[in-house]
Amino acid sequence: MFHSGLGRDGPGLLLRDIQRREADVLAVRDLIIEARPDVLLLLRFDWDHDGLALAAFADLLAEAGHALPHHFAPRPNTGWATGLDMDGDGRTGTPDDAQGWGRFAGAGGMALMSRLPIEAGLAQDHSGFLWRDLPGALIPMRDGVPYPSEAVFALQRLSSTGHWQVPLRMADGGLLHVLAWHAGPPAFGGPMQRNRRRNHDETAFWTLLLDGALPFAPPPAPFVLMGNSNLDPDEGDGIHEAMKALLVHPALQDPRPLEPHPETGAPSPATAHWPRGPGALRVSYILPDAGQESRASGLIWPESGSHALLWLDLALP
Repeated sequence: MFHSGLGRDGPGLLLRDIQRREADVLAVRDLIIEARPDVLLLLRFDWDHDGLALAAFADLLAEAGHALPHHFAPRPNTGWATGLDMDGDGRTGTPDDAQGWGRFAGAGGMALMSRLPIEAGLAQDHSGFLWRDLPGALIPMRDGVPYPSEAVFALQRLSSTGHWQVPLRMADGGLLHVLAWHAGPPAFGGPMQRNRRRNHDETAFWTLLLDGALPFAPPPAPFVLMGNSNLDPDEGDGIHEAMKALLVHPALQDPRPLEPHPETGAPSPATAHWPRGPGALRVSYILPDAGQESRASGLIWPESGSHALLWLDLALP
């Protein structure tokens, strides 16, 4: 799982830069080649209608000797225009007025790339699920009514980017279900703490799904939950209880990655998924179901950039 940082400021620019083999594109490619994943969730990767940027990036990986030929990347909520003033600042048409923050449709989306075949016909895209329909949703309120308006929450989706459940066909014929998401940051959002509340609920979605408290069936094992919650269980901004509850859910295990201790060199639990250095937070996660065998996990840091590639080795059939 890797927060690529490849998002651009306008549509089509990522495809252009992949074709030009810009330095940051090649750096992301090389980090993925080093990890050699069978399944990769790529975040902050701009979506386009025909999947041209994703196909071009897949070609770069294949040319470098690591083909991930199967892809799943439906339209994300980022940059999806609503025509309403979603944040109550008196303006419309800003990045904050999209379903998920974005300067254009698909900005900073996510993509699943896999060596294993993807059963796209069985995939479930929960990205259209309305925020108000989440049990116990922390909808921002003012004077007893949703803020900024009822009309906003009649169409406001929960997902900043997306919530997916994607089955992969394993070698033994069985299915491995990948649950993927990328939540918005728990900061900004005005006086009603809109983003902080939404960030909490984007993570709480998975706890409720695993508990059977949503109008979707809980995923069958084996499954892996992976993504960026933008929420550390203890430090930084956000309502930490959502991440704490997910990490201790009985249906999951937390094979926390290890890094060498800076003084002893002995393996110790890694905390820095973003950013490197003082104030680092754990915001990226790969959490398999409790019944799987986790062999190893870790982080691979790029030479530049603040996000590490997070990997987990599972013993699958």
